[in-house]
Amino acid sequence: MNPSERQIAEGILFTDQYQLTMAQLYYRVGLHERPAQFDHFFRSYPDYGNHKAGYCINAGLEWLVDWMQQVRFRDEDIAYMRAQTGQRGERLFADDFLDWLRANGTFDGITMYAIPEGRVVHPNVPLTVVKGPLAMAQILETALLNHLNYPTLIATKAARIRDAGRGQLMLEFGLRRAHERAGNAGARAALIGGADFTSNTGVSHVLGYPPKGTHAHSMVQAFMALGEGELGAFRAYADVYPDDCLLLVDTIDTLESGVPNAIKVFEELRRKGHEPVGIRLDSGDLAYISVQASRMLDEAGFENVSIVLSNQLDELTILQILTQIQQEAPQSGVDADHVIDRLVYGVGTRLITSRGASALDGVYKLVAIQGDDGGWLPALKVSETPAKIPNPGQKRAWRVYDRRGKATADLLSLDEEDPRAMPEILLHHPAEHTTYRTLSQEAISEIEPLHVEVLNAGRLVYDMPSIDDMRRQRQADVERLDVGVRRLLNPHIYHVSLTERLWNLKVALIESAEENG
Repeated sequence: MNPSERQIAEGILFTDQYQLTMAQLYYRVGLHERPAQFDHFFRSYPDYGNHKAGYCINAGLEWLVDWMQQVRFRDEDIAYMRAQTGQRGERLFADDFLDWLRANGTFDGITMYAIPEGRVVHPNVPLTVVKGPLAMAQILETALLNHLNYPTLIATKAARIRDAGRGQLMLEFGLRRAHERAGNAGARAALIGGADFTSNTGVSHVLGYPPKGTHAHSMVQAFMALGEGELGAFRAYADVYPDDCLLLVDTIDTLESGVPNAIKVFEELRRKGHEPVGIRLDSGDLAYISVQASRMLDEAGFENVSIVLSNQLDELTILQILTQIQQEAPQSGVDADHVIDRLVYGVGTRLITSRGASALDGVYKLVAIQGDDGGWLPALKVSETPAKIPNPGQKRAWRVYDRRGKATADLLSLDEEDPRAMPEILLHHPAEHTTYRTLSQEAISEIEPLHVEVLNAGRLVYDMPSIDDMRRQRQADVERLDVGVRRLLNPHIYHVSLTERLWNLKVALIESAEENG
């Protein structure tokens, strides 16, 4: 693909065909510039099969906004659309519509509200709210979902792995197994969600973090083939990187060859005034080998060097490794906590591909459109499955904290409602008629608005937080969740609720649609 073709593929035509055909229909019937509102949200947490998430971490917003501000319908894009034909060979897009796109085909008319990156988020709560001319807001759908669903999926997985690893150093190693250029977005999302560093050099440079890595088995294999052996390979690596020496020790036999040879090289480094960083284990029974390697390193006087674990790690694998270490370390006369405290986790394939849950079911739904009189009309999609019926109208999202300071519910209200001013709040289940609860203000320590204004008529009005700020926000939000919601297996259900007025509006619209359908 040449540079011109790449611009077409990754520019404003980075969308589904039906967005463009709908836009032309809106143009033809005079609705193309009618203000409309779309909500982006996800319907359910990632389900990994034998375990499920109880929360998600929002990610991807900054790169979406960057893309929106860079793209527009260029002459090349218009020429491509002009050449498209329907089944009978007639042109699909008319000149007057294409002329309108050439003059107006930007996202400059879009106003956007969003929950900031790094925040804990839950199903059915709009992560992103888009207001603007119907045609361009419609065209935005596919690219918005592409930019936001995957990063949120990966940031969530990273946060769960971080939790499982008890906050120990975590490295993202997934680029080689990522889905082409999604490796960049995935590495950034992993950094937001819990990884301390990534091996992805380019993204590390862009984001201002030093890339991290060790060496490959191939280096040891090359020295072995040339008659220098594993020890020769380790010595060569230590000579080149004396202050960053972390050795992969499982090419031959981890405990009989790799660790002893690493210790020899570490002793040589120390005599030269350098301190080694650690060893890496990439195969075998990682829990057992970690215990034995830790014992050997301690006996040699290297109590502080790290043990980096890699090879198909995820949250459940790490949980199993730590459980096994706690059970088996005392049998070898080793302090289990000491072993665990020196571990570093190198997570790759299962993080960058979100193994077990390959996609987040994020959707983008029309919830309101401006009427002929200038007032806003709620819009509703009715489904036979109540849980799939979106929450209509212009809304606000709030997080309600109980007297302990723990998040107890996310609440959706009509735009003009402020639950902070209500003596008591009725929190209604978004789909079940008879499920609700009432909270008095005395039972609440804080009610926090979740959305910030990001774009105002295409103009950026929000200071994007740094990755470090996003990490701090993520950690603060996770710590304010109940431990049951954070649980890796069978998490408690976090409540997402509607105010009574929003619930009544939703019911009335459903009944009206059924009567007139």
